Amino acid sequence: MSAPMAAASVGLAELGFVEAAPAWRLRSEQFPSKVGGRPAWLGAAGLPGPARLACALCGRPLAFLLQLYAPLPGRADAFHRGLFLFCCRTPPCCAGLRVFRNQLPRRNDFYAYEPPSEDPPPETGESVCLQLESGAHLCRVCGCLGPKTCSRCHKAHYCSKEHQTLDWRLGHKQACPQAGEAPEEELDSMAKHESREDRIFQKFKTKISLEPEQILRYGRGLAPIWISGENIPQEKDIPDCPCGAKRIFEFQVMPHLLNYLKADSLGRSVDWGVLAIFTCAESCGLGTGYTEEFVWKQDLTDAP
Repeated sequence: MSAPMAAASVGLAELGFVEAAPAWRLRSEQFPSKVGGRPAWLGAAGLPGPARLACALCGRPLAFLLQLYAPLPGRADAFHRGLFLFCCRTPPCCAGLRVFRNQLPRRNDFYAYEPPSEDPPPETGESVCLQLESGAHLCRVCGCLGPKTCSRCHKAHYCSKEHQTLDWRLGHKQACPQAGEAPEEELDSMAKHESREDRIFQKFKTKISLEPEQILRYGRGLAPIWISGENIPQEKDIPDCPCGAKRIFEFQVMPHLLNYLKADSLGRSVDWGVLAIFTCAESCGLGTGYTEEFVWKQDLTDAP
């Protein structure tokens, strides 16, 4: 599934919803906020490689969950700004989370100075680009950097052996020009009573009841709404940015998003109550490329 997010405001927070849109609206040059599919990378330089997009717990490749276009008004160096969230969807782990920030000035090497056209581009027959202008190839499964290739045709690129195996089972086995002698065996082998907790959960439900379809709440510098009284981070739990600045809350992913992920072939057991994303308060420009930020996962515990 790949779908854009629509936005609406409630109080000081902005809400995100899944909506239908043509595929061209999800391309990088349209600066989309979207869920699932492959990432529409912002800057094409310094993309996180397979090592940075591996689960820190089980080592398997992370799956792209969503991206948010979040420019900072008044910041020339963050005229374009995107946040990219990845999660582990490999049972029984399904716990690893990583988020990356990328930002660009209005005048940059990748996009025109003027806003993108509102008209659809001419049809080319290509639904997604799997090779950057720099020549780097992207994984056919997740859209991240793909340094590995199919050992038979050398045309299909992957970030990892796991995604090569998955793509083999999902159709490359039949499509590969050299599939007659493909090493199928090698690939297949990889393949409570009223309590404070209840009151917090009820407060959470009441807060979102006016817009129950929301999948995201954005409010840089605000406070998240927690689904549980347990596992709420303290200031010491949120690491500072390597630049030395504090990290502040920027947005949270709501549990309703899980309803849209059940049909996704990359996994079946991922779960959360709230995912809260904290980013550098200064939105620093450490080096070039994609800077990793911080995700706090809060599960729903013993709530009705």
